[in-house]
Amino acid sequence: MAELVDTIAALEKRNQELVRLLEQAKDSLGEMRAKLAEASAPPQTFATFVQWAGTYADIVANGRRMRVAVLPAVGRDLKPGDEVLLNAMSVVVGTALPERAGQAAIVREVLDDERVLVVSRGEDERVAILIGGDAPARVHEGDTVIIDPRTGFASEKVERSGVEALMLEEVPDVDFASIGGLQGQIERIRDAIELPLRHPELYREHALQPPRGLLLYGPPGCGKTLIAKAVAHSLGEATGANRSYFLSVKGPELLNKYVGETERYIRTIFERARANAHTGAPVVVFFDEMDALFRARGSGVSSDMETTIVPQLLTELDGVEALSNVIVIGASNREDMIDPAILRPGRLDVKIAVERPDPQASIDILSKYLTTELPLDEGEVAAHGADRGATVATMIASTVARLFHDDDAAGYMSGALLRNVVDRAKTRAIKHVISGGSRGISTAHLQAAADQELAEARAVAARELGDR
Repeated sequence: MAELVDTIAALEKRNQELVRLLEQAKDSLGEMRAKLAEASAPPQTFATFVQWAGTYADIVANGRRMRVAVLPAVGRDLKPGDEVLLNAMSVVVGTALPERAGQAAIVREVLDDERVLVVSRGEDERVAILIGGDAPARVHEGDTVIIDPRTGFASEKVERSGVEALMLEEVPDVDFASIGGLQGQIERIRDAIELPLRHPELYREHALQPPRGLLLYGPPGCGKTLIAKAVAHSLGEATGANRSYFLSVKGPELLNKYVGETERYIRTIFERARANAHTGAPVVVFFDEMDALFRARGSGVSSDMETTIVPQLLTELDGVEALSNVIVIGASNREDMIDPAILRPGRLDVKIAVERPDPQASIDILSKYLTTELPLDEGEVAAHGADRGATVATMIASTVARLFHDDDAAGYMSGALLRNVVDRAKTRAIKHVISGGSRGISTAHLQAAADQELAEARAVAARELGDR
């Protein structure tokens, strides 16, 4: 009996092992059948959900809009723009991750909370539907969005660094009061730009068309870029807008070795300007170093690129005619090399020479950088009866006299050089304090900095003359 009991226990153990192996084989067979079913299943089609129509769903698949059935397992959480999967019977059987690629378009106008007017492929306008909970709040005129041409959905905003880098979202903090030595030029600019904005009714009464752009020309470092930024600031105040746009473009930045890319970049810049102008905010498009890009056609001093780039700019300049709050400003050191068609009346109407500063203008420029708030040499302040204003005036007069003591010094003078004189004097004053000397900027610091700046300017001019 004991042997029989042991035999029965062994058989039961073997039976349990066989049952386990059979269950394992059954599971493996089920997995193989499932994999075989997946491998032999027909392909599923991607589609875009548009809206619910009762228990059915309106979708767009392969450019066709259809109304199809939806499996109960999919649920009712689908939102416009979601990607869905269709079986061979065109029934929605599941969802998929959204597609992140598409056609780029620029928002020209926000129509309402759901729709925007976009421009793509040149001047092709269409109305797109915004999708996403925060889409209406984060999309503004001039933004770039991804659109699906088949459904008309605008899915997301795209940050385009090549263009966004040109845009200052706030009003430039440079005003005309911070520019010294250019009162005559500033008055002409304000007459040409601010008067039409402040008194549009008088211009309409006199049938006078406001200028569309202006050219600033003169030696480098004399304030052309500074004036352009001040114009953007002034336009924001003149129009009462809480913001203005300043698109700064340097000529060499537009150059591209691929055919048509430079022209496309110019179109993009002006498209962005027009889109922002529709909001009522003033827009300044500033082209620095214009002679590097828009040379006279047929001059023989460069390749043939200007034969297509110049006409593209002319087309865009003529296109801003109807927009009174877009101003095009060009700056150049060699205005004689710019194509005459750009400079003709009706395009860049106003031409202003920004000359090198004379002694009186130099005093005005230095007063913007050397102020009474800076630490001054206490001995010099005491010599003027503690009058810091008189001390600064004397220091500036002495520095200007030192700068213009040679007859040829006027040919090297510029606003950038004068600012460097003050910066060098500040550095000398700091080093003097570190070495154990007294605190404050002195006339000696300024005169030594002036001598150093003039010496470097002469050396640069000599090297350029030798290269020629």
